Amino acid sequence: MELDRDLKSIQEARNLMENAVCAQRKFREYSQREIDCIVKAVAEACEEGAELLGAMAAEETGFGVPEDKTIKNILGSRTTYEYIRDMKTIGIINEDKEAGIMEVGVPVGVVVALIPSTNPTSTTMYKTLISLKAGNSIIISPHPSAKKCIEKTVDIINDALGETNAPNNIVQCVSNPSMEATETLMKHKDTGIILATGGEAMVKAAYSSGNPALGVGPGNGPAFIERTADIHEAVRHIVESKTFDNGTICASEQSVVVEECMEEQVKTEMERQGCYFMSDSESRQVGSFIMRGNNTMNPAIVGKSVEAICEMTGINVPSGTKILVSKQNEIGYYNPYSREKLCPILGFYVAHSWEDACGICMKLLYNEGAGHTMTIHSKDDDIIREFALKKPVSRLLVNTAASLGGVGATTSLAPAFTLGCGAVGGSATSDNVSPFNLMNVRRVAYGKKEVGDLRRDINSADNRYVKNRKEDEELKISAEEISKITKEVLDSILKGNIR
Repeated sequence: MELDRDLKSIQEARNLMENAVCAQRKFREYSQREIDCIVKAVAEACEEGAELLGAMAAEETGFGVPEDKTIKNILGSRTTYEYIRDMKTIGIINEDKEAGIMEVGVPVGVVVALIPSTNPTSTTMYKTLISLKAGNSIIISPHPSAKKCIEKTVDIINDALGETNAPNNIVQCVSNPSMEATETLMKHKDTGIILATGGEAMVKAAYSSGNPALGVGPGNGPAFIERTADIHEAVRHIVESKTFDNGTICASEQSVVVEECMEEQVKTEMERQGCYFMSDSESRQVGSFIMRGNNTMNPAIVGKSVEAICEMTGINVPSGTKILVSKQNEIGYYNPYSREKLCPILGFYVAHSWEDACGICMKLLYNEGAGHTMTIHSKDDDIIREFALKKPVSRLLVNTAASLGGVGATTSLAPAFTLGCGAVGGSATSDNVSPFNLMNVRRVAYGKKEVGDLRRDINSADNRYVKNRKEDEELKISAEEISKITKEVLDSILKGNIR
């Protein structure tokens, strides 16, 4: 009797976990040098396959642009490797002899990595590299609609591992992806940590699994163009960002906010750079396709070009249009233009002042995307600091393209395809997740004081407190003395002695 598909996937998940545990027990004995050599080999193989895998990802999922996916694969391989190469993650990673503290890097064990369909190959590369760098084994759980390109990525990784001394099964991939298999892996007693990148429901399931998890919520980042900004450059950054891979990176801009004193200048520049401002009727037509009946993002529009969106929605726009823009006044859960749109569609909001713009950005973020990312285009450092102090985001990007700035390509942030949203976004971290998030630190602490020293310190502190209090009492002025001094000053003023 043949097992049902869901039962087969559950059994496969259990087998993969058993293999991963055995592999990691061997791998945790490797030196930093040995692990670094393995990580380098994997990174080089992934970089070599970047173009092939980018084309495969675009063809299989129907999302994005092959050339842009190649760039993301380079970010997930070479750029990630260059960032993590010199990190100390294994053995003694820090020592302060004067303080008597030594820190030891300890792997978390088995990483269960959930891979989305929007950035499938690049996320697989990135999660594998940071997991191996921290001394862990990893099980890749692919999105079913990106299964082939993810499996090919893992094949390339394992071919590279075969040329090293890495343990067998240190990197594995679920071949029968299902909700049951994913749930089995997430809830397994031997799971060290879950790296969850994907839909909101899946991220919540990861945090509810009973195991440690790092998950990320949706992005809904506004881009504020402040009056001191270089309008041409600001618009160029936004257009380049929102069209990159057809908007599939969750850090990309979802709305543009401008001050009314520059509204027409910004609109003119956006139109000059390929944006089309829809009429009210066109906005309603397109808006009806952005969300599904359950008010979640319609996968049919994700990663699609303007041409494909117009064909689906039946609107006509000028040839060469890069982004569809809808001017909006309302912000709410049922307004699709104030939500995350992983495609070349933007909401457009006008503010009376930068303070008003600040409020609009806050409303957009609390509507969806709190804790994630937003962008400000400005030359006014004081306003930038005000936004940094008040905005509920983990990344405030300044004068850059949000999609590539957020993932560390055009900024000095850690290269990452898992972007923490902090507590405000329901995430366990606000970091761009790196190997440091996938390891524990064992601290060795040498004794520096004796119990007797603590008692003497307390007695000494008590004596100082009593002495200081006595001195303060001696310095106090009574109410009668204050009244007397006040009367003398007033009398002198009345007599003209004080002017």
